[in-house]
Amino acid sequence: MQEAVAITEQPVSVSVPVGYSFVLRCRAQGHTSLQYQWFCQYQSDCRLIPGATNEDLPIIAEQTQLYTCRVNDLHRNVVFSDWVKVEVHQCVARGLPPRLWQGEPVIVLNPSEQWVELGQPLQLQCAAMGVPAPSYQWYRNGNLLEQQKRKKLRIAHTKASDSGTYLCCASNSHGEHWTNAVDVHVGMCGSGKFFATGKIALLVGNNRYQHHPNLMAPVRDVFELSRLLEHLGFQVVSLLDLNKAEMATAVSRFLQLLGKGVYAIFYYAGHGYEHLGRNYMVPVDAPQPYAPENCISVQRILQKMQQQQTALNIILLDTCRKWSEDAEAYELQDGEFSSGIFMKYLKKHILQEKKVTHMLEDVLEDIGRDPLVAGKQVMEIKHTLKEARSLTDPICPSGEAPEPWGHSQELPSKTVTFPCGVRVELCFLRLFSNLMFVCAKPQPPLAHVTDPQILLHQLTEMGDVAIQRESCLDHVETLLASVYQREELDCIFQLCALQKIQTDVVLQLDLHYIRPGTKQRTCESLQTTLQQSLLRQCFGQRSDSQSGSQRAPARAGSSRLQDAPAPSTDPKGQGSLSTGSGHSLPSSSPSNFSSEPEENDESDLGELCLALLRAGPGQDRP
Repeated sequence: MQEAVAITEQPVSVSVPVGYSFVLRCRAQGHTSLQYQWFCQYQSDCRLIPGATNEDLPIIAEQTQLYTCRVNDLHRNVVFSDWVKVEVHQCVARGLPPRLWQGEPVIVLNPSEQWVELGQPLQLQCAAMGVPAPSYQWYRNGNLLEQQKRKKLRIAHTKASDSGTYLCCASNSHGEHWTNAVDVHVGMCGSGKFFATGKIALLVGNNRYQHHPNLMAPVRDVFELSRLLEHLGFQVVSLLDLNKAEMATAVSRFLQLLGKGVYAIFYYAGHGYEHLGRNYMVPVDAPQPYAPENCISVQRILQKMQQQQTALNIILLDTCRKWSEDAEAYELQDGEFSSGIFMKYLKKHILQEKKVTHMLEDVLEDIGRDPLVAGKQVMEIKHTLKEARSLTDPICPSGEAPEPWGHSQELPSKTVTFPCGVRVELCFLRLFSNLMFVCAKPQPPLAHVTDPQILLHQLTEMGDVAIQRESCLDHVETLLASVYQREELDCIFQLCALQKIQTDVVLQLDLHYIRPGTKQRTCESLQTTLQQSLLRQCFGQRSDSQSGSQRAPARAGSSRLQDAPAPSTDPKGQGSLSTGSGHSLPSSSPSNFSSEPEENDESDLGELCLALLRAGPGQDRP
C-alpha cells in the first residue's frame, strides 16, 4: 500500500565555514497538498524554527546544529526527514574555501606527527569542509585501515606495528582531497631521545607606560620571538601592554596549561628591576615611584612552573635588574622599531639543535663581542640542567590533546554584501594575541561600480572605543607588512588591547563608489559584529571541569595554585632562562596570591636553571 506521505529527497549533512550561506532541501509527495516545518537541535534542545515552513531552508552558518523537516498532509499524516548535521567550522585558514567553491572537500585541519609510548593511546585528527559533508578514510603506509572511517583515528593501545606514515582521504560526490602525510613513532619516546609532551609559551612586552618612559623594543622582540617559537612547535600567546591584573590573569592561565613533561617558556620585555635578590617586572600601570607590591615577582612564577612537573622551564627576562627609575632604556634603533640587544642574538641561535644552556652560552659570547655593548651588559647563566634537552626536541603527547592556546582559534574571514551587490571580504590578521587588524578587500567582479573605496571604523557609541584609541600602536603596520602581502592591506583597522573589551565590537564598513550610469558619488554602509569571547579568548576563564583536581590527565600531577605546597628540587634539574626582572602572581582571586614571593623562594632559586641578562648602570630596560 502506498504511504500517505513519502520523502522523495532527503536533506544532506554539510560541513561549512562560519558565515557560509546554503540551503537545506526536503522533498515529499502525498495525496493532498503538503505542509513543511523545519526543526533544529542544539545540544539537548530541540525546537521549531519559526517561519521555516517551506521545502527549502536557507541557512547562514553560525554554529553546529542538527536539522530535520516534518511533512504532513491535510489528513494529519506525518513523516519526518532524516536528521542531518550542519557542521560549522569557526576557525579556518585565510583563503578557504576558494572563491569558486562548488562543495568539493577542502582540508581545514591536518593531522600532526605523534610520538607515543608502547601501549599508550594514539589519536590523529583531521577535518574537511564539503557540501555534502565529506566521508573519511584513513591509511597507514598506503594501506587502507578498514575500521578508521571518522575524522579522528583512535587506537586505544598502540603496538610497534602501529608506527608508520598516516594520511586520510576526505571525499564526497564532488571529489576527494587528501591530508598531509604524517609519521607516527611508537615506542621511541623512551629510546634516549628527549621529547616534550607539549610546548607552551607566554610572551609579554610592555611598551606604553602610564607613569614611566615608553619603550619600543618589546614590540619587535615579542613579535620575532613568537614566530621563532611557533616554528619550534610551541603554542604561543603574545601580549602587549598589560597592567598588573592583566599580567596576573595571563600568567595564571599559562600555568594552568602546564603539565608533566611540558616545555614551558615565559618571556618578558619591559621595565623591571632587582631588589634584595628578587626580580620584578613592572606593569604598565605601576605608579611613580613603584614598590614591590606594585610589580610582579619572577620567583613566584618560577616556583609555580616547577610545581606543574614540567620537563623544562625557561624564563627569559629581557630587562635590566637594578633599583633605579631614571636610567635610559638601552635599545638598538632599526628603522621604525628598535630591538633589544638580547633578542638580536637569541634569534640567531634559538633554532639550533643543541642543549638549551649551550645555546644560551653562544648568545652570551655574541653579546660579549658586540662593540656597541661591550662592557655594558653581562649575561650570567646558572643551571642544574643535567639532561641535553633542546627546544628542537620532538613533541610526544600523553593523554588527551592539550587545551588550545595561542593563535589556534583564529577568527575566520567573512564576506559581506552591500545593497549595490559589491562583495567585501573581511580578514582578521592577528600579529599579537591581544592586537589584530581587520582588513577589508572588495571581491571581483566590480563592473557595476566605479572607483570603489572602503572605510572601516568602530561605532562611536561603543564603550571600548576610547580604550582602543589610547592603546593603538604607531608604526606596527611595519610588522604587518612583513607578514602579509601589500594588496591585502589596502583598508585596515587596528584593534588593540583586546583583553579590555567588555562587549561585542561593532565595526561599520562604508563603501564609496560612482554609479557608471549617473556618475554620482554614492555611499552605502554595513555593520558587522565581532564576538567579545573570540577577541579576548586568551583571557577566557577555564571551566570548573578542567581546573584543579578535575584537570585533564596530562596535568593530573599538578597542584592547584592557591594551595600549592613549597616546591621541591627536581632531581632532573628543570631549565629556566631569564633576562631581567620579575612579578608575583596576583590572580583573579587576589586574596590567594601576594605580589611578594614566599619566604623560601630564594633558597629554591639556587637549584633552578637561570639565564640572567645583567645590565650595567644606565643600560637595557630599567
